[in-house]
Amino acid sequence: MSRQRAAQLEYSEFQSAMLDEEKRRRKAAKIIAVLGHFLGAQDPARPLAGLTVADIGCSAGFIADELAGAGASRTFGVDIDVPGLRKAADRFGERVEFVCADGGALPFPDGSIDVLVFNHIYEHVVDPDAVIKDMHRVLSDDGVLYLGLGNRLGVMEPHYKLPFLSYLPPAAADRYVRAFGRADSYYERFRTRGGLRRMLRDFHVWDYTFPVLASPERFAGGELFPGAVGRAAKGTLERAPRTALQALLPIVPTYLWVATRRPRRPRGPALPQPPEPVRTP
Repeated sequence: MSRQRAAQLEYSEFQSAMLDEEKRRRKAAKIIAVLGHFLGAQDPARPLAGLTVADIGCSAGFIADELAGAGASRTFGVDIDVPGLRKAADRFGERVEFVCADGGALPFPDGSIDVLVFNHIYEHVVDPDAVIKDMHRVLSDDGVLYLGLGNRLGVMEPHYKLPFLSYLPPAAADRYVRAFGRADSYYERFRTRGGLRRMLRDFHVWDYTFPVLASPERFAGGELFPGAVGRAAKGTLERAPRTALQALLPIVPTYLWVATRRPRRPRGPALPQPPEPVRTP
């Protein structure tokens, strides 16, 4: 069998996390809170009021449903996962339009989408650069793109929970997941922070990673810091010099970025760790 990557069809059928409704809705709350802060939304219950929104890689539709509930005037869910889309349409089809389409050829006119969500998807697609390029095409001039991006140099691989898995070349990674009975092969392809910056070269990008970690309650993520240990970690992050945090950036497991076609600044209130621009090539 050729080692050339192929599209991951029916992804929700073999990744049960995509059907974990509670977890997906918690992620949606964080996404919406970040978007609301960047946009300077006045109504926290409807931060996407009047906007056209699309969730790229929507699977079973939980995040798309939450985006619609945040006030979007029109919401799309896009995926190639047909079983997932069927489940999504059955439950949420009254307020979300689900479309089977490849992310590299989005079925939208140029500049027609106000908010795009691309959350932990790029490592699964065959050509993430093509998807990013087409999202740039469909995003409006004043639109925003939310990105949840896994880092190749994060120690624990998020899908198979094996340390240093994403560091390995493909053949060695295949042997690793087989040895631990996780899968027959390792399909995902992560990039380093530098590779992600290059992938977003046509965008203006703001980094919300440390703002969310330092103020989890502000971004619907209080569960990230439970108990006394969590409170201590949160306090340390709030007070840490930004230079010290920046030294950790190459190995942070996940980046939370907001990207725009034209230069824009976050409009939300001041935070203990404010968002900072990401230098793209």
